[in-house]
Amino acid sequence: MTLTTKLFLSFLIGSMTFCAAQMETYNYKRALQNVNDEWHKITLPNAVIGKVNPDLSDLRVYGFTAQNDTIEAPYILRILSDKVVHKSIPFDIINKTKGNAGYYFSFQLNSETIINQINLNFKEQNFDWKVELQGSQNQQEWFTILEDYRILSIKNQTTDYKFTKLVFPDAKYGFFRLIVKHNKQPQLVSAQLSKHEVSGGRFVEHKVKSSESRALKQTKTTEIKLELEEPVSLSQIQIDVSDTFDYYRPLKIEYKNDSVKTEKGWNYYYKTIGNGTLNSLEANHFNFENTIAKHLKLTIYNNDNQPLSIENVSVKGYEHQLVARFTEPADYMLVYGNASARQPIYDITKFKTNVPKQLKALKIGEEDVILHTIQPKVKPLFENSYWLWGIIGVVILLLGGFTLKMLKKN
Repeated sequence: MTLTTKLFLSFLIGSMTFCAAQMETYNYKRALQNVNDEWHKITLPNAVIGKVNPDLSDLRVYGFTAQNDTIEAPYILRILSDKVVHKSIPFDIINKTKGNAGYYFSFQLNSETIINQINLNFKEQNFDWKVELQGSQNQQEWFTILEDYRILSIKNQTTDYKFTKLVFPDAKYGFFRLIVKHNKQPQLVSAQLSKHEVSGGRFVEHKVKSSESRALKQTKTTEIKLELEEPVSLSQIQIDVSDTFDYYRPLKIEYKNDSVKTEKGWNYYYKTIGNGTLNSLEANHFNFENTIAKHLKLTIYNNDNQPLSIENVSVKGYEHQLVARFTEPADYMLVYGNASARQPIYDITKFKTNVPKQLKALKIGEEDVILHTIQPKVKPLFENSYWLWGIIGVVILLLGGFTLKMLKKN
């Protein structure tokens, strides 16, 4: 056997031993069933996400071959978040006139294309107007797209809020006409016509185990505490308000990220993950970065207004998937739960375009706890300290005796 062959075999055996030893540093495992293709997708259940690191760095796919070898399958982590495409469409403002219905602003597109949003920017900072949007191919026959659509702007010492975005179904016209139903000339500074598309996202709604809401008179706020059934990945909160009057309330979203036990009980610490404005004009859903949490706190700032009647709060998160490559027959399992694990580095993350589009999903088994090998405690040579001091004393006497003999000879 050549030296190169010996070194290769030693490296291979060492790698397998290291991989098996590495698995013992994780706390949980789940069997992956029906691995029969090179590529598969694995949808992570909530119970897994609640026990991994916040950055999901401790996910591994290990396999055990018939030869009792341990191998690691590489994967790509996919968070099925929304794919947003926003395309601005060139146009010209060709008319600014006054008519019986109000003030007219006409837009001519440079090319006939589809739009579904118009963002308006007025010089006025405080207004509450109704507008109408029409479309035409020849400026002779006009078709209504939006009617009695409300736009609003409030700016004062306590509020800075603006809603001047027109949202409507896809429309394809060469000309668009905005009618502002107001008795004074609005000063339109600019506008943006665009096609806005959101696709690809896959939300999972999480069940709220308990909810507690209370109005705090001293701080003029409403505090809502939510507890989920388990820690999950969160990305969106939807708040349904039953009140029919107009409202514009600042909102803060926090999650519980730490706790300390004191003599008076537990102190909980929250971290802010989102801010927004709860209002009567838009759908009150608020997006934020993926966060693993079980307890949430929402703070609504009422100022001098009466508290809102919150009908329901729903919590959602994006689906998480692993796209794994399997090159050898083996009994594979998903392992996780290692606070010190680092993010793995796999070659396949550089070649995502080579991953097949159609992937079979693997069924994940029940959770098993990984039993860690308990290292036997090494006992000290001398458990009783008196033995140690006795030996030190003997050594000192012997050294002293040798020293005296050397002095007499001299």
